[in-house]
Amino acid sequence: MKNFRKELWFDIPTRRGFVNITNELQKCIDESKIQEGFLLCNAMHITASVFINDDESGLHSDFEKWLEKLAPEKPYSQYAHNGYEDNADAHLKRTIMGREVLVAVTKGKLDFGTWEQVFYGEFDGKRKKRVLVKIIGE
Repeated sequence: MKNFRKELWFDIPTRRGFVNITNELQKCIDESKIQEGFLLCNAMHITASVFINDDESGLHSDFEKWLEKLAPEKPYSQYAHNGYEDNADAHLKRTIMGREVLVAVTKGKLDFGTWEQVFYGEFDGKRKKRVLVKIIGE
């Protein structure tokens, strides 16, 4: 059994944003030379997320509106966490969207449903953050 580890870095210039990282993950598989196994991808920061969904701009806008209703950024004073930082909402949004994805690798490719893509979700941007990619297989 082989294993592969790589860190991807993202620097989103806005507080929130979604980035399709599917192609970067496929490049990791290609680099690993693993044909059959699993790819784990997880955000290494507690205010960022990795999730699977459709790459459709209307849906991403819906995510933003929905998350803001569930955990509004302001007023900052509504959160007990906000003292030193103002990012309690980002922690909550990350919890909702999830930390990681696990995807089967088949014949050297991500084994997805028709519209599935992998996204990095940023909820407290404007600084560099990393994502871990771990691939295990043969």
